[in-house]
Amino acid sequence: MASTRLLTPGDATELAEILSENREFLAPWEPLRGDDHFTPERQSALLEQALRDHEAGISVPLAVLGPGGRIVGRININNVVRGALQSASIGYWVSGSHNGRGLATEAVADARRIAFEQLGLHRLQAETLIHNTGSQRVLERNGFTPYGIAPQYLRIAGRWQDHILYQLLNPEWSEHVS
Repeated sequence: MASTRLLTPGDATELAEILSENREFLAPWEPLRGDDHFTPERQSALLEQALRDHEAGISVPLAVLGPGGRIVGRININNVVRGALQSASIGYWVSGSHNGRGLATEAVADARRIAFEQLGLHRLQAETLIHNTGSQRVLERNGFTPYGIAPQYLRIAGRWQDHILYQLLNPEWSEHVS
């Protein structure tokens, strides 16, 4: 069973290693990345920013842990918006060697619990490339439903690509939670 935990500054080297090992595997699902993205120094800078955003209450950067507690991916609760929206988005990936084992499904379940039970959010959203059926299954197993198509939504793999938009509403939401 997968578990997640908050990332720490000390995770930079491990993240750089797993990203380097999975560069080709992740390339079809990610923006184009320069060589520096795969270095411990760049991952350290990105982690520092993610942890500042976490302290500011606008994100939750999580490691996806596999067997033995090693990092095998990431899942982020991003763009936390309060006020009338009470919403956030999630994004995630799992290494190719751990793909298809239910780790992403469990990580999304963990993120859902954090977003709804700890952050008290009303809504989560996620987006997938039209052809990313694996990620769509992960979301649907967690109760997300598609609600639209966003043409040319993100520049992935060097070109603007359409995405399916998914959402999940918190059935237990109460304004007294947050």
